[in-house]
Amino acid sequence: MADEVSKMVKEKPAVIFSKSTCCMSHTIKTLFSDYGANVTVYELDEMPKGKEVEQDLARRGYNSPVPVVFIGGELVGGASEVMSLHINRSLVPMLKRAGALWVWKD
Repeated sequence: MADEVSKMVKEKPAVIFSKSTCCMSHTIKTLFSDYGANVTVYELDEMPKGKEVEQDLARRGYNSPVPVVFIGGELVGGASEVMSLHINRSLVPMLKRAGALWVWKD
């Protein structure tokens, strides 16, 4: 499963591991959508192997609840980390570098 998770993350410019019932996941997905970012969302509670993916994320050192966000193949963190990047205006440049955001006007 670990190779599959790595592949899921590395094939896309931005990935959110989420649960469809999580309000913080919804907030982060909405933020990325409002930016117009190209993001792949994996709903762990709707995936056949969602529990295994969640366990692999924990083995990688991310034990907090969803959302778990990767940009450019690198772990960004959860909702707090993403919101911090958003507030200090680092999120958009990060998304641009990863190829998840093509057009953005400040």
